[in-house]
Amino acid sequence: MAGNPEEFDFKFTADGLIPVIVQEAKGAGRPEGRVLMFAWMNRESLRMTLESGLMTYWSRSRGKLWLKGETSGHTQRVVRWFVDCDRDVLLFEVEQTTGACHTGYESCFFQELDRSANPLPVQETKFFDDGAVYGAKDSPAAQTKP
Repeated sequence: MAGNPEEFDFKFTADGLIPVIVQEAKGAGRPEGRVLMFAWMNRESLRMTLESGLMTYWSRSRGKLWLKGETSGHTQRVVRWFVDCDRDVLLFEVEQTTGACHTGYESCFFQELDRSANPLPVQETKFFDDGAVYGAKDSPAAQTKP
């Protein structure tokens, strides 16, 4: 049985959230340690993650719990997790199914910048077609276009 997040002495924000860094676990068939994404959890999403072994987050934009992969099938299985020295940030090592980023890339951190914050050419290929997974008009990438 998983621990009770109500009993953990983590430092949640005033709105009940804690930042979460997610990285590729060792032995997952990809370069170990790559940061895949950043997200937020509340106590309920942390409880659900620990009980199921699948990453569940709190979506600030949608105001609801979000099981990673609920639409795409691109889930994240927890391998192990850590809390930082101040107990206010969590780090999860996961086995990622396909890409972690809703735009189709392995990581949400695919866009390199130069020292003036100008984007450099993307050096990797997409793991999946976000338009095909989410529907062309519903694609997260399509929603960011003017």
